[in-house]
Amino acid sequence: MTETANTTIPAGYMKDAAGRLVPESIVKPTEKLEDQLVHKIMDYARALSDQISRFKGHTGDDIAAYLSLIDEKYGVKKGGRKGNMTFQTYDGLKKVQVAISENIVFGAELQTAKTLIDECINEWGTDSRPEIVTLIDHAFQVDKEGKINRNALLSLRRLDIKDETWQRAMQAITDSIRIDGSKLYYRFYERDTAESPWRAVTVDLAKA
Repeated sequence: MTETANTTIPAGYMKDAAGRLVPESIVKPTEKLEDQLVHKIMDYARALSDQISRFKGHTGDDIAAYLSLIDEKYGVKKGGRKGNMTFQTYDGLKKVQVAISENIVFGAELQTAKTLIDECINEWGTDSRPEIVTLIDHAFQVDKEGKINRNALLSLRRLDIKDETWQRAMQAITDSIRIDGSKLYYRFYERDTAESPWRAVTVDLAKA
């Protein structure tokens, strides 16, 4: 008998997508082969996923242990998660980067900022530079997931505009920023010589 997640399938039968037991004798040979193919690939995929998860855990533990030694050396109390860091071998041929990506969302102040910016454009009238208007329109557009273009929006704060209403709008954008969690990434690189370019060693840990 073959065991599945929910039941035991009798010998000589296969279970279809509707949960029905179907005699193997009436299942098409190509469907049997496809079933075997997917089971084989998924077994390898699950084992590899588990291995990557363990590797991610070991990597985090090893880095944490190293940082604890550094903290102890300089008398620093143990803190929380560190910021972005790079660790490199003595010969300069291998390195590990730790990166933290923060998920930024915007609060209700963003709508106030847009209202103030619209006031600026109306006040400036024909003096409004077309490229600034285009940049503003781009910043407040939403993508297919309904999210604001974060980078374009934050770039508005770098514009050197002294207008008092504009400055209040930029402050409203700043006040609207919320940090909605973060994601930890490990990146791995190696090279043949100290003068060679770095090559990424691809290990997708983001979803492990």
